[in-house]
Amino acid sequence: MKKLKTITILQSILILILVFILAVVFLVKKVHSNKIQTSLDVNEIPSEQTFSEEEEIFETTSEKIYIHDPKTGKSWVPVLADVPACQYHPDQFVTRNNLTYYTENNKIVSKFGIDVSEHDGEIDWATVKKAGVEFAFLRVGYRGYSEGKIVSDAYLERNIQGALENDIDIGLYFYSQAITPQEALEEAEFVLSAVGDTKITYPIVYDWEFVTTDTARTDDISPKMLTKCSITFCERIKQAGYLPMIYQNKNTSLLNLYLSKLTDYDFWLAEYNSSATYYYNYQIWQYSSSGTVPGIKGEVDMNICFKDYTNPDKKESDENA
Repeated sequence: MKKLKTITILQSILILILVFILAVVFLVKKVHSNKIQTSLDVNEIPSEQTFSEEEEIFETTSEKIYIHDPKTGKSWVPVLADVPACQYHPDQFVTRNNLTYYTENNKIVSKFGIDVSEHDGEIDWATVKKAGVEFAFLRVGYRGYSEGKIVSDAYLERNIQGALENDIDIGLYFYSQAITPQEALEEAEFVLSAVGDTKITYPIVYDWEFVTTDTARTDDISPKMLTKCSITFCERIKQAGYLPMIYQNKNTSLLNLYLSKLTDYDFWLAEYNSSATYYYNYQIWQYSSSGTVPGIKGEVDMNICFKDYTNPDKKESDENA
């Protein structure tokens, strides 16, 4: 009887231990699934553009692109064979009344637009429309470069209302400082939550920029990680039924992105020259950050759009034939 009693006690202890282990496992799984849902969503986002940790080599041509970068100095980079080259002709850009246009057969075929945020203050959108602005990209928000906190743009709602009431087509952009795909996904979700039923005819843009005036949490991001962040943001926007776009300047694009992995997305070039020298193709060109437009106090970014986003059935090849 004594031996049987001992066995019963041991069995009870083993059962209690097993129950405890199962409870711990259950709680860990639950906490993990609730803690960062975005980590699961990143893996669920479909993309043929993902690449392995080992893949570094891309097909190139014998041509090279000259770059002068403040950080790296003068350098040459090989031309990527699978990234479409620019199809615009320098002699077809014209400037009239301090505005730049693209022409074909002496006819203007580009559209004129601006991009604005709370930094531009209160905008008289009726006057902006009379000045010939056809589209505007509005900032939804930004992620801080020191602590990484997401902040809404204080003027988004009034800019949406003002632009649409004056028949100005709009797109949206988010100023990113993401350092992981999870953060890029969080930014995409933030933008989508702000969209609501807003009529958007232009793309939703991923605007990731290096901070050059201060030390930032993004200083050491690798080209591979920046590319992954770009893909994650764009794929989530695409999933939601909107057209994604990547905004980038010439040097960061050539030195810090795997462009061969980003050909599925439209590109918005920032290059402040009388004519763009960027080798690859782009759909929008931000040619100045110091323009002036009636209805906006101070300087504003100026843009040319080569693609008719208001007519999605029209192919870009037809526009630039």
